Amino acid sequence: MTAFLPATTGPDTLTRALRRVHRAVSELRRGVPVLLEGDAPLLLLAMETAGAVSLAEFESLGTAPPLALFAPVRGAAVLRRPIDGDTEVLAAVLPPALANPDALRGLADPTTAQPVTSGMQPVGAPPGAAAAIALAKLGRLLPAVLAVTPISVADLAERALIGVSAADVLAYPAMEGAGLRIVASASVPLEGAQDARVVAFRAEGSAFEHLAIVIGRPEETENPLVRIHSECFTGDLLGSMRCDCGEQLRGAIHRIAAHGVGVVLYLAQEGRGIGLVNKLRAYTLQDRGLDTMDANRVLGWGADERNFLVGANMLLALGIARVRLLTNNPDKIAGLTACGVEVVGREAHAFASNEVNDAYLATKAVRFGHMLD
Repeated sequence: MTAFLPATTGPDTLTRALRRVHRAVSELRRGVPVLLEGDAPLLLLAMETAGAVSLAEFESLGTAPPLALFAPVRGAAVLRRPIDGDTEVLAAVLPPALANPDALRGLADPTTAQPVTSGMQPVGAPPGAAAAIALAKLGRLLPAVLAVTPISVADLAERALIGVSAADVLAYPAMEGAGLRIVASASVPLEGAQDARVVAFRAEGSAFEHLAIVIGRPEETENPLVRIHSECFTGDLLGSMRCDCGEQLRGAIHRIAAHGVGVVLYLAQEGRGIGLVNKLRAYTLQDRGLDTMDANRVLGWGADERNFLVGANMLLALGIARVRLLTNNPDKIAGLTACGVEVVGREAHAFASNEVNDAYLATKAVRFGHMLD
């Protein structure tokens, strides 16, 4: 569970750290090398976005050969070796034959054509490897990264490459929650909920914006009804039958409106925090026989990568510290409670299956522990 930041972390320090992480994430997404600062600095390049030019620059700036870093389950598949429960990152020396953009994307993405990896030699993961994987995840990239020791850190600065500390990357989930600010608020009458307003939250420099759909005056109500909803483009907007997200969102708004007061938190944490593109990849793996949990893990992600500190701090900023939670997910109750919001009761929020999502709902009940009865 994400912890609060230490009390000694001031707003200026927090802002600077958030900016550095966001800039580094942006560079990785653009396919640009990034310096991970620490006791043993590493130059990083995301396998998913590496192009011929950036790969050549990356190799010229580091000692050879580069290491390929993988989240555990993906690494186990690539390297054909078992993992234990304490493994955070699997590493291997990258053979020259795989040092090209197409092969790297195949190493990162199990939904694509897979390169021959028999020549990859496993090695111990270097210090900072966990932060390297975490940085890729923050960018909603596949958690597979190239890493190399830079020949000269000063040369990286001359090339205007971005640097970020490993400590800031690992602390980012807590920093994002602590750094959230209300940036806009407007009355938005909704069908069946005319007394509604939408409040937008953003952390310093972040590309992600989280929304609160506020109905009535929950800050003036004891134990208002609250729903935490992670955005789902396919379900919420397109009406996808693969999930029950659209029904859950609209059902929550209608139920809270009927009650007269409450909040729906709409968090920018698509696909339980893995992002829309990776969710589509997970769908491809599900079509090949995996369930939703194992599909995420094969991509290199955890079963649930959401940060409930974001939701807790949004509620606290709205003046709400005690809630009745509209949910089937015990992890949401535990998450809010751990982050300073008291959950005084749970309201069930289940919807009937539609034949297409039968297996999805069964997985939520059996493997995620959702209370759907």
